[in-house]
Amino acid sequence: MITENNTQQVSILVVDDEQSQREILSGYLRKKNHKLFTAGSADEAIDIYKKQIIDIVITDLKMGTKSGLQLLREIRSLNPNANIIVVTAFGSVESAVAAMKDGAYDYLTKPINLDELDLIIDRLKERNRLISENLLLKEQLADKFSFEGIISQSAEMENVLNNAARVAKSDASVLIRGESGTGKELIAKAIHFSSNRKDKPFIAVNCAALNENLLESELFGHEKGAFTGADRQRRGRFELAHGGTLFLDEIGDIPISTQIKLLRVLQERQFERLGGSETINVDVRIISATNKDIDEAVKQNLFREDLYYRLNVVTIEIPPLRKRREDIPPLLEYYLSKYTKDNKKNLSFSKEAWELLVRYDYPGNVRELQNIVQRAVVMSRGEYIKTEDLPKSIQGYKEESTLPMQTQIKSLPEQIEKLEKDLIFEALRLYAGNQSKAAKHLGISERNLRYKLKKWGVK
Repeated sequence: MITENNTQQVSILVVDDEQSQREILSGYLRKKNHKLFTAGSADEAIDIYKKQIIDIVITDLKMGTKSGLQLLREIRSLNPNANIIVVTAFGSVESAVAAMKDGAYDYLTKPINLDELDLIIDRLKERNRLISENLLLKEQLADKFSFEGIISQSAEMENVLNNAARVAKSDASVLIRGESGTGKELIAKAIHFSSNRKDKPFIAVNCAALNENLLESELFGHEKGAFTGADRQRRGRFELAHGGTLFLDEIGDIPISTQIKLLRVLQERQFERLGGSETINVDVRIISATNKDIDEAVKQNLFREDLYYRLNVVTIEIPPLRKRREDIPPLLEYYLSKYTKDNKKNLSFSKEAWELLVRYDYPGNVRELQNIVQRAVVMSRGEYIKTEDLPKSIQGYKEESTLPMQTQIKSLPEQIEKLEKDLIFEALRLYAGNQSKAAKHLGISERNLRYKLKKWGVK
């Protein structure tokens, strides 16, 4: 397996119908601490490639009944990302160029310059390291922004997530509505990373943060000299999001003139950069969000009705935190765990602080809750987060909560979690591991069950 360290072993398959050439090249590469396989024909090479993990194939182009070019095509059909180096005689460079067009990484001419070969192998190691890191990053992003990764247990959010999951696999435009801080971008990312576009870019634009001219340049890009200060060509967010998803946050703040241009892109899937005449075609899914009353803006002619219907194929409404109070305790626990770990502290909420936190209405929603917990963790000095560690607005909050209070700070969450585990594991045993039937038996959604199993590290 190719690893980050260039001195470590890689597996190489040398293919040549001349035994002496195979032995010379393979002998040199073994001395370089590589794992070697050799084949005297294309068919033998394919057999080895199917049975072994091969990092790099080095093949002669001119062989007996089946050429190196044919071998290249067969290996590429098995693995489009295969690393193949072709070797050709000095007078047959055009054959090597043809091989490059068919997917070879590089070519060498005979007699092989071994220093050049070492450099190519080192480049392939680095290339594969970057590919591996990129795949890992994509997996981590998909995991982080999956629906299972969203902290919720209320029926209201369950309905939001179910609707978002249903629309994710389509290319329909989605309008996410909700107050500031409710997690609109998080839902947008979950839709993207659950869609068929998850391997393509997710590009976000805050439409409220830019004036009219800057917003157009941000969305569509500009050519050099398009306006004062445009000293070079710049690609816009539509181009950067090609094949993926463009998230337009706070679309209620887009000026009318920009709305017209945006509508054209959505209708025709093409545009020109500012100051340019070249038409650029794009394939982008649009997810937009707003905390404003767009329906009222349409009535007042502040937002184009035709654009509204283009953006609003599917609407997802995220309720404020005060209307889904069941989500407050798990969110408090999640952010407490996150920030105590980040700050290398071991903290719990005091009884009084917990009661205030679960009663509070959170006008700033999840973003405010997150900020409050982070601040409390940083400011606390003992084993507990106390009322004096909380903002004054919360210390004076007197509303009664419908949530049960935490009476035994250290043991109650543990007891509740243990009871949950016992019931879930018993249901899974009862239905032989069938999560769908177990969830139905327990009266919870399968998504909620999967989230809990993942949280507990259960495969």
